[in-house]
Amino acid sequence: MATENIYILGIESSCDDTAASVMLNGTVLSNIVASQKIHETYGGVVPELASRAHQQNIVPVVHEAIKQAGIAKTDLHGVAFTRGPGLMGSLLVGTSFAKSLAFGLQIPLLDVNHMQAHILAHFITDASSAKPPFPFLALTISGGHTQIVKVSDYFTMEVIGETIDDAVGEAFDKSGKILGLGYPAGPEIDKRAKLGNPKAFKFTKPKVDGLNFSFSGLKTGILYFVQRETKNNPNFIAENLNDICASIQYTIIGILMDKLKRAVKETGITHIAIGGGVSANSGIRAALKSGETKFGWTTYIPKFEYTTDNAAMIAIVGYLKYKNSQFSLDGITASPRLKLGQ
Repeated sequence: MATENIYILGIESSCDDTAASVMLNGTVLSNIVASQKIHETYGGVVPELASRAHQQNIVPVVHEAIKQAGIAKTDLHGVAFTRGPGLMGSLLVGTSFAKSLAFGLQIPLLDVNHMQAHILAHFITDASSAKPPFPFLALTISGGHTQIVKVSDYFTMEVIGETIDDAVGEAFDKSGKILGLGYPAGPEIDKRAKLGNPKAFKFTKPKVDGLNFSFSGLKTGILYFVQRETKNNPNFIAENLNDICASIQYTIIGILMDKLKRAVKETGITHIAIGGGVSANSGIRAALKSGETKFGWTTYIPKFEYTTDNAAMIAIVGYLKYKNSQFSLDGITASPRLKLGQ
């Protein structure tokens, strides 16, 4: 008997990217992202401006996703959307649109946890050559989150370590701001780190119990370091920028790897998957790959387009939920502080 073709529309609006994707049985047919450049002026995402931009973008983005998929909206079997975590105003735009569309088409609504989606992006058909086997450890790193998650199956996930203050993406961006780099600073630090000496300057790693992370102290240490050096030499940043970036990135990677090594030792799980926007960082990717020979683990790194916020990762969770008949209730609402497992 032939397997039914299941078309899922995914909608992502948790922060400052409006995204829509159409998926057929786990295969991406379209994946459209409209980014909001306005936030670069302010050095960070302005929630009110983000929600307004989502309102302007969501209809054309969804229309384009359906058009590129080569289907009609009446072919859809379900609408998946990001329920949380994220910015309340941004989430409300995606949630309201998804509920209205699903109601109008009389098809199931599928709410998705943004962090679960980053993890399950690995199961998109073309995400990578190999899929992580259960159980595996997921390192989810982004501008708003830093977590180590034990993943037992698609719907059973346990956070075993997380940041107690700033996320790793914030550490990159705030360090970049101190150095006078534009927003977001992470990609620029990554680019300059390749040209610098990672051991030129030493920054103190925070001491945090267990598998949890902390980056606020590192950020403060970098600020004091830059202030002290520029007082002695006003041209210090310009003369040493590549080395500073390399040293910051080296320290951040060291913090992440130390916790991962501990997580592998404590759980006995040697399969590690990464997700979230910061997993696009070339230094982090290289460190994870080198860990395969150093520490005996196996790493799973998805394609770049599935690491940053996108709707294909929402659609894959929606598809898995649809197959499992995990449909949302009509009264479902956005939840900006949504936890994994909720």
